[in-house]
Amino acid sequence: MSELSVNHLLGIKYITRKDIDLIFETADQFKEVINRPIKKVPSLRDITIANLFFENSTRTRLSFELAEKRLSADVVNFSAAASSVKKGETLIDTVNNILSMKVDMVVMRHPNPGAGVFLSRNIRASIVNAGDGAHEHPTQALLDSFSIRERLGDIEGKKVVIVGDILHSRVALSNIYALKLLGAEVKVCGPKTLIPKYIESLGVAVELDLRKALNWCDVANMLRVQNERMDISYFPSTREYVQQYGLDRELLESLDKEIVVMHPGPINRGVEITSDVADSGQAIILNQVENGVAIRMAVIYLLASKIK
Repeated sequence: MSELSVNHLLGIKYITRKDIDLIFETADQFKEVINRPIKKVPSLRDITIANLFFENSTRTRLSFELAEKRLSADVVNFSAAASSVKKGETLIDTVNNILSMKVDMVVMRHPNPGAGVFLSRNIRASIVNAGDGAHEHPTQALLDSFSIRERLGDIEGKKVVIVGDILHSRVALSNIYALKLLGAEVKVCGPKTLIPKYIESLGVAVELDLRKALNWCDVANMLRVQNERMDISYFPSTREYVQQYGLDRELLESLDKEIVVMHPGPINRGVEITSDVADSGQAIILNQVENGVAIRMAVIYLLASKIK
């Protein structure tokens, strides 16, 4: 049986094209499972997984928890807001305490970039990065690419534009790595102040005009403006942002071709996209949510098979 080249999923930059293909093939099989009347498989009956969320999350946490339960794993949920972290306990102490309860795998979201890498070097358990600061969010990028493949048949040669707050987005960085590995052409689009200086070194073009970007692309991934990560103002006002970088029905219908619209959620309706775009047939936002469970099942299953 094929297996992943890594023991942890810390970021897309640490995995190979073969790894992604294997995750997608496995997710295809799990997608069939989750559409059956009985949605559970006994694959991970003897595996215990701890979900450690040091940052707020609804969709990612629920998606991981559902994936784990569909695989029949034992699940421990830990929220830092209600824990000894508030009393000054370190990350490593917290995790070691959980590991002493004989946990095999840790799914972690943490505000500090590199937290997952740090853990993987210091503890004996398989680590899945569910988002580390503004660094990476690998399972989101995998489910996004998987959703594009499902809608368009292939990713090779497709043109994808990522629109919005690129600077603070772990989704953007992971998506760029995944899409480039899979042979897509990638552009980013947004206010100049929200485009990182290093972006072109990743083989990505910058387009500041939204209409031009949309006319170029096959797929537009509309990102949320991450106000919670901003300590200064990066654009004059939300109204001005919406005028220049918001996608509404009128703009969508005025394009030269039909494009696919994505969003990693949560959506600020009326800011990056309007409700009539989010709920239209061109949007695959709910497919992304469904595919998130299948992708996370695949990642957990493949990593668990390497636990000795």
